[in-house]
Amino acid sequence: MYVRFQAAEANQRGTFPGVFALVNGLVAAGKLTPAQESFRRSSYDWYDAHLVNPSYTDPIVYDRDLNPGAEAWFKESAADHIAHVAGHLDILALHGVGYDTLHSTDPGTVIYEDDHQVVVLPHQSRPHH
Repeated sequence: MYVRFQAAEANQRGTFPGVFALVNGLVAAGKLTPAQESFRRSSYDWYDAHLVNPSYTDPIVYDRDLNPGAEAWFKESAADHIAHVAGHLDILALHGVGYDTLHSTDPGTVIYEDDHQVVVLPHQSRPHH
């Protein structure tokens, strides 16, 4: 089983950004409070220490031309990684940013995998809610 946290609404490209992209959007817009920014920084530090960034391992994994719509999903076994998302979801909720939590046994064609996550090209027919 896999878990993904993503935007409730598609963006202008028709994709559903993940939780970290949504929080980064709030950062770019200058909307985080100092406490939220402090949490985000410490959380990102934790993820940097405990989760491989697929882009560092395979620079083309998120290439929009080669892998359009690529999405990262946590493996259900990555309980600590999933638990750390909660604070990010709280930030989204406080700023009125809608998100969905998806669960799937087959989220798409795997183009990257490590112990904690997969990056997939989603199935075209997969519902997003």
